[in-house]
Amino acid sequence: MFSTFLEFYVRAFATLLPVLAVIAVAIAAQRAKLSLLKTAIALSVLGIVLGLWYALAARAGELGLLMPPQTPTGIPYVLIFLFGGAGLLVLLGSATHAGRRIAESADQREMIAFQVPRVMGFVFLVGWAFGEIPWQFALPAGVGDIWAGIAGWQAFKALEQGRANANALVWRANIIGLSDFAIAVLTGVLTSEGFLHVMALEEPNIINNYPLVLFPAFFVPIFLAAHVFSILQLRRAARQKTVTA
Repeated sequence: MFSTFLEFYVRAFATLLPVLAVIAVAIAAQRAKLSLLKTAIALSVLGIVLGLWYALAARAGELGLLMPPQTPTGIPYVLIFLFGGAGLLVLLGSATHAGRRIAESADQREMIAFQVPRVMGFVFLVGWAFGEIPWQFALPAGVGDIWAGIAGWQAFKALEQGRANANALVWRANIIGLSDFAIAVLTGVLTSEGFLHVMALEEPNIINNYPLVLFPAFFVPIFLAAHVFSILQLRRAARQKTVTA
C-alpha cells in the first residue's frame, strides 16, 4: 500500500516542481525584459535540463546505482546527483548573460516561496508510521522539511506585507532549509546500507531505493539551488543598500 502511494506521490511532485521552476523563471524573465526569443530559449533549456536530469536520476535509481558506497573508496553517486544538480542549476543562472539577468531580476518572494513545497517531506513520517522508514531518519528529515516549508511561507508573507523583519525571516528560512538538508543527508547515510551504516541496523533506510531516491537525486537539488539564489539576492540587496546609504 505504501509503495503504491509513494510511486504516485513522487511522480506528482516530479511534475509539479519543474513546472513551478519554469513558471518562476518565466516571471523573472519578463521582469528582466528579455525578448520573447531569449525567454523561450531560457525556458526551453531549463525544461530540457530538468527533464533529462529526472530521467537520468530515475533510471539510475531503478538500476540501484544510487545506493550508498559499501567501502570508503566507493563513489557516492547519489551525492553527485544532489550537489551536481544544484550546481548545474546555479551555473545556468550565473554563467550566461540571460541567466544572470533572470537571476538578478527574480523576486525574493518567489525564491523563498519555492521552499513551501518542502512540506512534501511529511511522507517520511508516513513511511515511519507504516514501518517502512526508520525513525532515526524519518523524524528529523520529515519534521525538518515541514519546518522549512513553514519558515518559507512565513518569510514570503513577511515580504508580501513589507514587514521590517522580512529579510531576517528570509535568512532564517534559508538557514533552516540548509540545516535540514545537512541533517537529512547525515541521518540518511547513517541509516542506509553502506560502510557508514551504524543506525537502524535491523530496518535499513530505503531513501536510496527507487522511487524515494528521487528526493536526494532530483528534488533536493532544485530546492538547494533556490536557496543559493535566495541568498545571492539577499547579498545583492545588502550591497545596494550599503552603496546608497
